Amino acid sequence: MTSTAAFAAALPSAAALGGKKMGIVIHSYGKRWKGNFSSLKFPPFRSALDVLDHVRDLGVGSLQITVGGWNSEFAEKVRATCESYRIQLEGSITLPKNENDVPRFENELRIARLAGATIFRSALGGRRYELFSSLEEFKHFKDVALRSMQLAEPAARRHRVKIGIENHKDFHAAELVEMLGRIGSPDFGTCVDTGNSIALLEDAMEVVEALAPYAVTTHIKDMAVQETKDGFLLSEVPLGEGILDLPRMLALFEKHNPAINYHLEMITRDPLDISCLKPSYWATFPEKPGTLLARTLTRVRERNAAKLPKTSGLGLEQALEFEEANVVKSLEAAGDTLGFSPSIKPKAGAKKEEH
Repeated sequence: MTSTAAFAAALPSAAALGGKKMGIVIHSYGKRWKGNFSSLKFPPFRSALDVLDHVRDLGVGSLQITVGGWNSEFAEKVRATCESYRIQLEGSITLPKNENDVPRFENELRIARLAGATIFRSALGGRRYELFSSLEEFKHFKDVALRSMQLAEPAARRHRVKIGIENHKDFHAAELVEMLGRIGSPDFGTCVDTGNSIALLEDAMEVVEALAPYAVTTHIKDMAVQETKDGFLLSEVPLGEGILDLPRMLALFEKHNPAINYHLEMITRDPLDISCLKPSYWATFPEKPGTLLARTLTRVRERNAAKLPKTSGLGLEQALEFEEANVVKSLEAAGDTLGFSPSIKPKAGAKKEEH
């Protein structure tokens, strides 16, 4: 069997995915969200309602979006809009920082529940290799993160919701699984990001294999890499243009949770600098085997991209157009090559090609 035929054989069928449509996470619109950048052609997304209006025309099946700051009236509008557009809603929420923050967290759960959300994504931290300069700092962060999970668990149980903790370039897959084991709650699982953990020198497929049994939601992305003198650059690219074995990953998610939603996270930005050959990178990884570094850099050289997407140097309109084009291209690929129900709707008045 040729490599092309083998890839095609590995693709999940539309039947295997249950006719699912690809969803989207708000981070795919980092430029337009909250009006950070916008233009007449690409108006700002100031609220979830603006986003829903836009992604409806893209035909997505679900939206994962931040829920902080909502009130009951707004939540009811979001729910009615989602039902009208036949779009499922998932929340992105910050866990309580301490005991005093629990009421804020529980209120956000309650209001988002009114909007129809029963699945939530949360992240505990950020880029471990940039944020912490010692193992002691990271251990303190881990203790605080575990306490946040413990404070959130009773509220999640009361409101009958599930919370997926993202592998957010902070914890190794095994560390995240260990923390979930200490929580010991069926209401806590993972939001599996298919590409983040490459930054920690982890194999992306091994991460999905480890976290998929706990997955309650997902961030689906493809990644490309480029070698540098200090390590490598890591960049999101449109689905199908990177190095990830997405068909195999999707099959694992379906095996463990057939009801799971898939959310495109196509972040259009400059590549991330993973300087894994600098001593500072290793400050929180005293026991990480050098074999993982060797394996990662070997794969980087094997799949070294000639060019990675970047937004620096682009004008405002160009950057906004680039962001939208990457989202559309990814949604098209989800339907054309990954087995999802087609998402992109034909433009009004467009003529079908005659065969």
